[in-house]
Amino acid sequence: MGIKKKLKEKWMEALQAVLPIIGIVLVLCFTIAPISPSILLSFLMGAVLILVGMMFFTLGAEISMTPMGERVGSCLTKSRNLGLIIFLGFLLGFIVTISEPDLQVLAGQVPAVPNMVLILSVACGVGAFLVIALLRMLFSIPLPPLLVVFYIIVFILAVFVPKDFLSIAFDSGGVTTGPMTVPFIMALGVGVSAIRSDRHAADDSFGLVALCSIGPILAVMILGMIYNPQESVYVAAVIPEVDNSRQLWQLFVVEIPTYMKEIMVSLLPIFLFFMIFQVLMLKLSKRKLIKILVGLVYTYVGLVLFLTGANVGFMPAGNYLGQVLAGRNHPEIMIPIAMLIGYFIVKAEPAVYVLNKQVEEITDGAISAKAMGTGLSIGVSVSLGLAMVRVLTGISILWFLVPGYAVALGISFFVPKIYTAIAFDSGGVASGPMTAAFLLPLAQGACSALGGNIVTDAFGVVAMVAMTPLITIQVMGLASRVAGSRRKKAVGVQIPVMAFDMLEEDAIIEL
Repeated sequence: MGIKKKLKEKWMEALQAVLPIIGIVLVLCFTIAPISPSILLSFLMGAVLILVGMMFFTLGAEISMTPMGERVGSCLTKSRNLGLIIFLGFLLGFIVTISEPDLQVLAGQVPAVPNMVLILSVACGVGAFLVIALLRMLFSIPLPPLLVVFYIIVFILAVFVPKDFLSIAFDSGGVTTGPMTVPFIMALGVGVSAIRSDRHAADDSFGLVALCSIGPILAVMILGMIYNPQESVYVAAVIPEVDNSRQLWQLFVVEIPTYMKEIMVSLLPIFLFFMIFQVLMLKLSKRKLIKILVGLVYTYVGLVLFLTGANVGFMPAGNYLGQVLAGRNHPEIMIPIAMLIGYFIVKAEPAVYVLNKQVEEITDGAISAKAMGTGLSIGVSVSLGLAMVRVLTGISILWFLVPGYAVALGISFFVPKIYTAIAFDSGGVASGPMTAAFLLPLAQGACSALGGNIVTDAFGVVAMVAMTPLITIQVMGLASRVAGSRRKKAVGVQIPVMAFDMLEEDAIIEL
């Protein structure tokens, strides 16, 4: 397929993902939640950048990040050197986490802990859990018991973590598995499983993101207990005010160099690691290498445009919209509106596209990208409704997370293995930059208008978004298992009758 045709296909996918969000926001702006022309124009300009950014990113991830991860994974497994796998697994997890742009944002929200200390601790957490995930795949260890053990540790630690730090700790799990980490780590899993020949290899190719999401939560909780911050500082999103089109253009142009530098620093460690791997072990042909490098350029351009659009255009709009809606006579209207936005916004997450496509390919279409998209949309919709209930009532996040994870982990023992691995992966994937740049500011704006505690009540949206898909995707798995067993019973009854009906009359007489 030519590059023009590919770009057109990605553009149509981006339009389908982002247009519903633009439509919902415009309807709200012109009806119950009027906002200033400055914010509306910034939002629309941000939407254009997000559309173009998504188009380039999804194409880049497809032709660079995914092949890179798969080749590194299969090459590691072929080496059969356990020490090398552990060392390079940790190094890879460490590098891709430091590369994650959202981690810088998280570090800035935790003033009690020095930025570099938090970044290095979280990167170590992801590195350690990536090693655990790789060893699980190599030794065919079931995923549900591992998840139960680690989440029990997480919730025991939660009792000792300062209240102001709890939501941020849980948010960190979703934040660090973003558009940079997910395509590479998921492809790594496919590469490792490709070497195995047993029937559970495809099931085990998922689950890396699921385990890697736990590392940051534990790391941030431990830091919270060491530094014991009594109060986290919340910095409100700057609401833009522009008088003309030139000022609007300047608003975005000024920020683009910042994101260019940020994404360059993010991609560089992955690129250097891959090139060293290429020289020492991979030895790909010149043509394949050039294709991967071109894909990296697309990924770079896409992420720069996407993050500029999300952070400069969507973040202020989300915050102000939250303030306006919560300031009405009936702030409860926030719950259905947030659920509607949540249903559609997850489709615009860059890493969700990568997950859905990979699930469809690995399962040979048994789990379609459309079914995955619907399951994720329902999950995120429910999570946004619950997040707004928290904003309105101030209920502790643990009242939602403990039962939610208990249900998710309980179901995991009864659904097909592959659904559990995909579900726990999807939790980390769904909570990406769109959640951080629009949904979190929406909750923060609503919380500030209601006079609530932003640090304890508004933060935690990312954690909620990461939790609910674990249940919805596994319920899909449960439904498929029930439907499958019913089909078997029906076929078991019908086969003799059908076989008898197909015989000719002479044959029946002979019988």
